[in-house]
This record gives sequence, C-alpha cells and structure tokens, in this order.
Amino acid sequence: MVRKTQHTFRKKWGQNFLADTNLLRKIIRTIDTNPDDSILEVGPGEGALTERILPLVKHLAAIEIDPKLIKYLKKREDLQNCHFIQGDVLRQNLNELPIPTPLNVVGNIPYNITSPILFWLIEQRSHWNEAYFMVQKEMADRLTGTVGTKTYGRLTVMIGAFLNVKKCFTIPPEVFIPKPKIKSAIIKLVKHDEPIVSDEMFSRFEKIVAAAFSQRRKMLRNTLTGFRISEEVKAKIDFTRRPETLTINEFAELSKII
Repeated sequence: MVRKTQHTFRKKWGQNFLADTNLLRKIIRTIDTNPDDSILEVGPGEGALTERILPLVKHLAAIEIDPKLIKYLKKREDLQNCHFIQGDVLRQNLNELPIPTPLNVVGNIPYNITSPILFWLIEQRSHWNEAYFMVQKEMADRLTGTVGTKTYGRLTVMIGAFLNVKKCFTIPPEVFIPKPKIKSAIIKLVKHDEPIVSDEMFSRFEKIVAAAFSQRRKMLRNTLTGFRISEEVKAKIDFTRRPETLTINEFAELSKII
C-alpha cells in the first residue's frame, strides 16, 4: 500500500488512487522515461506516481483539480522540484506550462472525462509526443476496436483519425483506494505523422461519423441521406454497407468536401 494521507475522496472528480507498489513499478517501466524528458502528469492524487517519475526526468509538472491535494503535494519535501498546478486540465494550454514542450503526458484520469481529455490532446497535438493514460477497460477496448467488431464505433473512428492507440495492460479494481467496480487499463497514445482527416474536414467528418453510428445496424444509404457526397466517392464505397465495416480511411473519403 502507498496511501499517504487521510484525504476524503471526491466522487465528483472520479478520485481513485493507486495503492499497489508493483503496479506503480510496472507503469514506470511502460512509460520508459528518458533523463531529458519533459512530462505532464494529469491527476497526481497523493503523488504515488509523481514521486517515482520525478527522479527519472528533467522536467515534471502535475495538474490537479483538488485544492486540498495541491496543498498537500506542495508541502512534500521530496516533490519540491515538481511544478504543481491547481486547475482543470481541459482548460490548460500545454504551451503555457512552466516546462518545455513537446512533452509526454501521463495520467490516472477521471473516467467520466476520458473522451474530452482525448479530444483536448488532439487539439494540442503539436505540443506533445506520447501519452499514457489509465482508463476504464471498456473505453480501452473501444479505442482499440477493430473494423467489424462490436467495440469498433464512433469513438474508435474519431480518435483513430489522429492517434494510434495501444492497450498496454489491464488493471484489476483491487489496486485502487477506494476500489472501483470496473477493470482499468493503461493505454499508449501516439500521433499519426499526418492526421487522416484535415482540420478543414474535421467538422464534416465528425457529423458523418456520428450520423452513421447513430443507427449502426442500418445501411449508409439510410443514415447518410442528409449529406452531399460525390459520385466519385459513392463509386468507391458501397452504401449498402453498415458503419462498423468501414475503415477510418473510408470515413475520411466520405467526408471530402465537394
């Protein structure tokens, strides 16, 4: 166990703290830090992971929404070289942090804001290299879903247009305080060299993907009737297909502006 405080867990912020030393070591091995790295930790909690990362990297910042935890962390003698920021990560610009960019991002993030954090990363993709997040296992399965499976869906396509997602390993509920009811997983996120969808196409891409998966058992010719799609694209993609059979590249084709 690594519990250090008598902190009252805040359900509204999805607080579940890691409490297993072996798991923390495994996470450190997975992150595979370098001495010159800049790292942002999202949701440091009581600092169980922070204290292990800090001696291994050149720059470390950590953002935490809970003011009581920030107060505790800033008082810890062993964490004086870490830059602690109290606030909402979704409002944080990476290029305004007190450490150099591009950086790597690490976090045991609240599961109820996983999707917003992923889109936040996409928006700021020029300022980071890799990200490692602990997420709900079900979310990890969706993000890594393959074409034609039940786990492949809207989020798989939207995130996959910009990021490669790898599920590193699964984590049981017993390693957290308090113990959640679900399994978790560590995922690794790496940017595509070039996004599959351009910024100009993104809004149309988002709407087409949402419409297609809104009724995933229906054929494209039924769900995409409200969109103008070129005859050239229709010649490439059979509109009697269902959305879970389309690759991300095919969704990008559908989104090309006429």
